[in-house]
Amino acid sequence: MNSTTIEGNATQAGGQIKEAVGKATGDRQLQGSGVADQLNGFVQKNLGQAGPLADKAKAFAKERPAATAALVGVVGLALLNTLRGRR
Repeated sequence: MNSTTIEGNATQAGGQIKEAVGKATGDRQLQGSGVADQLNGFVQKNLGQAGPLADKAKAFAKERPAATAALVGVVGLALLNTLRGRR
């Protein structure tokens, strides 16, 4: 877990608290702010998790260039077939 993921979790938890307080007090603005904070925290948390995943993908590509090329080719063909079928 990195600092971005931790900050995202904290923002999301704070948003849940804001939303609950807003519901309890009937304050729709506070409730909406809490929902927005939850969404921001969710995005921030997932961005924090994407960094290490990208690093792993880079390492895999360096260690196994042939497998990476084959994977990219398969994904490219799948994408072309998907787009071709949408006419």
